[in-house]
Amino acid sequence: MAALRRDREALAEEERRHSALCCHLEELVQEHCRANEADKYRSFIGDLERIVNLLLSLCGRLSRIDRALLALHSDSQSEEAADERASLQVKRSQLLAQTEDARELKENLERRQRVVHAVLSGRLAAPQLHDYRRFVAAKPSLLIRRRHLDDLIRQGEERLARLTESLPPPEATPGAGGRAGAGPLPASSAPCPCPFPSLLSSGHAHAVHSTAVTSL
Repeated sequence: MAALRRDREALAEEERRHSALCCHLEELVQEHCRANEADKYRSFIGDLERIVNLLLSLCGRLSRIDRALLALHSDSQSEEAADERASLQVKRSQLLAQTEDARELKENLERRQRVVHAVLSGRLAAPQLHDYRRFVAAKPSLLIRRRHLDDLIRQGEERLARLTESLPPPEATPGAGGRAGAGPLPASSAPCPCPFPSLLSSGHAHAVHSTAVTSL
């Protein structure tokens, strides 16, 4: 968990640098492009983040439904299990349809990306165009890594909470030396270390490093 939080802090620093690059590019576009070209650029950048987040959300919901279906024993013949399985299958079909719609939006976004790139190629210097390419390539990667790290940390905290709830209640501690009439030791005088090891290894800290819109 500590390693995951350190990675989240490092990612936050990358996000701050990316945000600064976004502001720099916005100034360049405002300075060098016509009004309608600048509008196309801003619309593309805004939709890029929205569509990537939409696809990530849909994929996450599909994954949770698939896990829930696997958790239902396939040999269970109870009416309740059958009803729950049918309900999950309906939700899964709906999410698959929504995912297909989102992929069509992504394909349209890729066409708009080519249009915006063509416009900027005629307006910006080579180093500035390189910054634009780097910015667009990093956007999906940062969003994917943020979602992945947040999910890992949330899952780890949930596991920790479940383990804590499963522990038996602490027994009363006898007085020092077993003297009659002695009350229990104050809680502050007997600190109890965490009874479990790290729940998540640092090997899970790095998510998919996608670097293009087409990676989703």
